[in-house]
Amino acid sequence: MSENLQKLKDRMRQLSRLGEVAAIVSWDQNTYMPSGAANARAEQASTLSAFTHELFTSDPTGDLLAKSEADTVGMNEDSDERRMLSNLRRDFDKATKLPADLVADLAHHSSIAQEIWISARKENSFASFAPALEKMFDLTRRQAECLGYKDHIYDALIDLYEPGARQAEVATMFADMKPSLVALNHAISESKNPVDDSILHRSFPVATQREFTLKAAAQFGYDLNHGRQDEAPHPFCTSFSRDDVRITTRFDPNFFSMAFYGTLHETGHALYEQGVPAEFEQTPIGGATSLGIHESQSRMWENMVGRSRSYAQFIFPQLQTAYPEAYRGSTSEAYYRAVNKVSPSLIRVEADEVTYNLHILLRFELECELLTEKLAIKDLPEAWNSRMEEYLGITPDSDANGCLQDVHWSCGLVGYFPTYSIGNLVSGQLWNSIKKVHSDIDAQFAKGEFANLLSWLRQNVHSKGSKYLPKELVEMATGEKLTSKYYMDYLQAKYKDIYSL
Repeated sequence: MSENLQKLKDRMRQLSRLGEVAAIVSWDQNTYMPSGAANARAEQASTLSAFTHELFTSDPTGDLLAKSEADTVGMNEDSDERRMLSNLRRDFDKATKLPADLVADLAHHSSIAQEIWISARKENSFASFAPALEKMFDLTRRQAECLGYKDHIYDALIDLYEPGARQAEVATMFADMKPSLVALNHAISESKNPVDDSILHRSFPVATQREFTLKAAAQFGYDLNHGRQDEAPHPFCTSFSRDDVRITTRFDPNFFSMAFYGTLHETGHALYEQGVPAEFEQTPIGGATSLGIHESQSRMWENMVGRSRSYAQFIFPQLQTAYPEAYRGSTSEAYYRAVNKVSPSLIRVEADEVTYNLHILLRFELECELLTEKLAIKDLPEAWNSRMEEYLGITPDSDANGCLQDVHWSCGLVGYFPTYSIGNLVSGQLWNSIKKVHSDIDAQFAKGEFANLLSWLRQNVHSKGSKYLPKELVEMATGEKLTSKYYMDYLQAKYKDIYSL
């Protein structure tokens, strides 16, 4: 390794550690920070972000990058070194387009806006959040203009979360899926074999839920020596390093699925972070390659595993032991059907698999309209409610259950939502490849054996870190380019069986 490359790696390790400190600051704000500390926390986050940005975009970083690129000319383009430099060049070129004051403003306003959002949602007051949201979209538009784009302002933003993705591709993805999703949802609504989910709406003491959800995460393979679970207004996973990966969930004493499937979802994210090779740590090829690939892991463990009939056979006896009153006299099949009930719902994170992508489509369309100022912030609640009625046939009973339900926009995560649907498609394609290798995977789940699935994901996804672009990774793991076919096939087969279609 050349001296320049070693110095560059040392510099990136320092920058990575600063990023991890920023993540700790954010995690604390979402878990334990007193609400009165919001202003100080905003200053802390802003200072950290500005300092890290200035260090990364400084001349010494650029000089070391250029010299390292020259030193590695002729090296295998697929080597860790060349891939690392390629990733770093892409990130460096984008970061140098962003003024330090904008980076600081985004971090500062994100901290403030999150606290305003928490209060606004609790009080069901969109009016109190609207000014903060207006400012966030103003900052985000400025960010997109600095980054630059060719066809649509959205392109600059989604590329931050899903490298290489474009607004037109996302629109096509939804256009391809929407007719089949609507048709399947319609057929289910007319089924003569309805699903009863009342067993999910009983008494579930929170203390027991805390213990039970963490046990389920550990059964999947979540290493609790290097992780923990806490509570937050909106579930999330964060990684301070591969040795400290934390998840959060939220509890409802009268609804089992909220915490349990929130935990399984975040566990999928955590398993990915814990599976990145140690040698990639604090390098530009460490961590996940994209949010879409990340979501493929969380959606797979939550739904394809956690909502499978075989997993129900494994987990239900444990549920009967933990909650004897709630589940006495019931069966694993009744539980399986209950957790897969298809019914248009107000809350995205609690949506069934069939209607989930319609929630994402709604957010994607509204983001595009807000960014291009086709839609004014003040008109967002009405537009949200109208589209919920159009796509799902229901109208939110409050803004708290409508346009205030997600934390993302308060954090400045505009362009993020489509990664959830991209993740669904990726999960379906990966699942198809996994079942070719492990044809008895369902029998394994019924016995509580998840090691083979985790091993396949470690080998084909986690171990790659962010060495490859998401499209490259999907093709390497499955042998073909990303398609919606496998995910739609999965949905059709599963729900036609449940609803006797």
